[in-house]
Amino acid sequence: MKEIQNTQNNKLKRKLKNRHIQFIALGSAVGTGLFLGASSTIFSTGPSVLLGYLVAGLLVFFIMRQLGEMVTNEPMAGSSSYFANVYVSNFLGFLAGWNYWVEYVLVGMAELIAVAAYMQYWFPNLATWQTSLFFFLLINAINLATVKAYGEIEFWFSSIKIIAICAMILTGSYILFFNPSLVPGASIKNLWQVSTVGIHAFDTAFSGFFSKGFLGFMMAFPMIIFAFDGVELIGLTAAETEKPQTTIPKAVNQVVFRILIFYIGSLTILLSLYHWSSLQTTDSPFVMIFDKIGFKYIAWTLNFIVLTAALSVYNSCIYCNSRMLYGLALQNNAPKVLAKTNKRAIPSNTILISGALTFLVIPLNYFLPNWINAFEIVISFSVICIIINWSIIAISHLMYRKKKTTDNIQTLFPAPFYPYSNYTVLFFLFTVLITMTTPQFGMVKQAIFLPIWIFTVYIGYKILKK
Repeated sequence: MKEIQNTQNNKLKRKLKNRHIQFIALGSAVGTGLFLGASSTIFSTGPSVLLGYLVAGLLVFFIMRQLGEMVTNEPMAGSSSYFANVYVSNFLGFLAGWNYWVEYVLVGMAELIAVAAYMQYWFPNLATWQTSLFFFLLINAINLATVKAYGEIEFWFSSIKIIAICAMILTGSYILFFNPSLVPGASIKNLWQVSTVGIHAFDTAFSGFFSKGFLGFMMAFPMIIFAFDGVELIGLTAAETEKPQTTIPKAVNQVVFRILIFYIGSLTILLSLYHWSSLQTTDSPFVMIFDKIGFKYIAWTLNFIVLTAALSVYNSCIYCNSRMLYGLALQNNAPKVLAKTNKRAIPSNTILISGALTFLVIPLNYFLPNWINAFEIVISFSVICIIINWSIIAISHLMYRKKKTTDNIQTLFPAPFYPYSNYTVLFFLFTVLITMTTPQFGMVKQAIFLPIWIFTVYIGYKILKK
């Protein structure tokens, strides 16, 4: 372990500060899942989606504290893969790393598809594959610079969307509580009452907080999981973070609560301004609502904001993929050539390999010009990878704490409610997986993909070791 740590510290440079890693995590989790995916989640669930974000947020907090405890004591490259490899088994570390890599390739594809969709707000005749290709080349070029350049870009990308969300919450609150006449039907009662405007006005099927019932409430969680994905990126920054023993605990404690405020606060305002039943599943609810109520310039500005948000997440995806492959190579779970860094301390080989797979989104957009179809395909499989990733974090932490207790070692940043929080996370993720297999949800094939994917990785593991 000491040899690996020295190798990492010689190659990777600790250039990321507290503001960088907080905004990296915020930037990863506040993106397409909120700005675009929220539409379909709201329409399939109703106002109870707010409770869904609160429940999932609590689970994400547990996961973050479990990961935070481990990386604070051992700030190593590879994050969840490293801890699974050391404290559970070599295969689980192998699975964690490669699953995480595939997950963020898929998330990166989703963000590039979203970017193309946002651009069509201004340029409806622009081919989606052309937009995806342009931003694919641009963001990869940035990541081949230096880690500090990546951190600064991500800081400003994230700052733009966070300031925009705060401004939207303040603007919406002003309209809702001080000048509701600006928006016909605007009221906090839209969260539970029947709509009096829109295409479903006076339809009792679209009333109530749990308007789609308990099953509809459960159906929100796969997209909510996708929306929250990225907060665990804090773990991947550990090997390049200044003073990780003090910086990481601060970032972990602050970032989850800020994300919950952004998600629940912004969606509460939006669903109060405009009844949820009148939304469409093909547009950003943020842009759509301000466009519908006649605030064209605000809608135009918000579309620019959600565009930068998607680029921000894709920027983080490239970072995730490259550092995870780098960590896998150090563990002998990937070819050694991926453990090399260039003169700027960037693992450029891993960026190029990840980019080669992500590039598949270009032909996907070409052959499926209707971005909704491509988006749904990518999202559905990425959710499976997220479930595997979060489960491995909870399992690794269980074994990590057991080992530290046996060795009589007191950790610096202990996770609360151990081991019950670990079991809660695992039960919740299993419940979401079972929900996905129901005929009403329509993701049976994707759920079946989970054991097939794990078996495929196992075959690859055996081949590599031999």
